[in-house]
Amino acid sequence: MPALEPPIARAAGVVAPRAARPCTLVVCRGCCCGDPRKNPGTDHEAQVRRLREAAAASAGRFAVRTSECLGPCGQANVVVVQPSSAARSRGARPVWLGWVLDDEATREVLDWLHAGGPGLAEPSATLALQLITPPAARPRAAR
Repeated sequence: MPALEPPIARAAGVVAPRAARPCTLVVCRGCCCGDPRKNPGTDHEAQVRRLREAAAASAGRFAVRTSECLGPCGQANVVVVQPSSAARSRGARPVWLGWVLDDEATREVLDWLHAGGPGLAEPSATLALQLITPPAARPRAAR
């Protein structure tokens, strides 16, 4: 029987530091976002594939994941750009973007991710026009 490794000893109250996380792009692919009936001119599958390929080629600078539904369906396709742990420690917060539907919008998002995303780089003027209010920050009647 192989010997078991001893448990890692930790001092009481000391928390191990979390690994640094890159900027993360969350792409909505729920009821409206990603639906070819709502936005028939958008190749939703190609868009996610392009984003994932760019993330894979970024050497860990950013990551991409999908979500079932982020909420603001009237502004589909919605994406959320979450800051890296380094940017978050300096006060950066997630940025919500709507109407990310075409190749140009996708390129703008990728350019921002390559530059570091929220807290490390400013979004382009085009992306600034696509900023939306997160659902949790909206008044109840507006949801």
